[in-house]
Amino acid sequence: MDAPHVPVLLDPLLAAVAPVRGTWVDGTFGAGGYARGLLAAGAELVIGIDRDPAVFAMAAEWAGDYGDRLRLVQGTFSELDVLAGEPVDGVVLDLGVSSMQLDQPERGFSFLRDGPLDMRMGQAGPSAADLLNTADESRIADVLHYYGEERAARRIARAIVAARPLATTAQLAEVVQSCLPRPKPGQSHPATRSFQAIRIWVNDEFGQLLAGLEAAERALKPGGHLAVVSFHSLEDRVVKRFMQARANAAGGGSRHAPVAQLDPPAFTLPFRRAIGADAAELAANPRARSAFLRVAVRTDAPAGRADPARLGLPRLPGGV
Repeated sequence: MDAPHVPVLLDPLLAAVAPVRGTWVDGTFGAGGYARGLLAAGAELVIGIDRDPAVFAMAAEWAGDYGDRLRLVQGTFSELDVLAGEPVDGVVLDLGVSSMQLDQPERGFSFLRDGPLDMRMGQAGPSAADLLNTADESRIADVLHYYGEERAARRIARAIVAARPLATTAQLAEVVQSCLPRPKPGQSHPATRSFQAIRIWVNDEFGQLLAGLEAAERALKPGGHLAVVSFHSLEDRVVKRFMQARANAAGGGSRHAPVAQLDPPAFTLPFRRAIGADAAELAANPRARSAFLRVAVRTDAPAGRADPARLGLPRLPGGV
């Protein structure tokens, strides 16, 4: 068997959910690193879900080694409870774009590698080029501001419209760079926030995230673990607030307001803070520097819904 891809925070995740047993869902299968880790740690079955059909072709070389302990399903993790088809003992979600996708120029995710301006994780629906070449300037500016926290959103949106039609990642990166100061040593690439925002837009990542967290709540058995790895503050904020809200652990409101009627807590929170990478992992994988792991444990309370307004979920004016 080839040496497996080792995903970020795998060892801390396995330690946080130990002992690993029963059926798990890897809702963002990617290169299969979490699935392999869970199987090695004792999971009897891992159901690997991914919206990208290309990952299953890549996994064909090794997936058969696990026999019927690994089941692969194409779909989005927002439907993981339906796709799993049974109650599960754990769910792991690794949010954002995978390093494997970033390394493929033809997928159009990276400003460091020229390729078609695509960014679709599932290879279906409108591409980044389709959206950027047809949306009005105010919509593009809102995407950059709300999804990328880009301060120069209006200026960049104006430049994108002026440069249309855009067809490649290099063209987009050049337009964005032209609107921003040259980065100082150690600062991220000027196009980082814009590419992140546009990718989130193309793939409806925040809508998928909330639906996926709720699907995990529905799928988990009592005592089952939900483990989520995120890579930027917007995602981590939503995950943190979801877990707190569904565990009835969020901060209270005004003491002058009527007491809100709370559902029985659907989760308990075994850790007060997000778990980060240790020094050894940071030395081996600098990408782990921005990673956050949060874990929740399912109770036997009925599954419910989270209030999007309480989660800090970024929403574009006028809808998605």
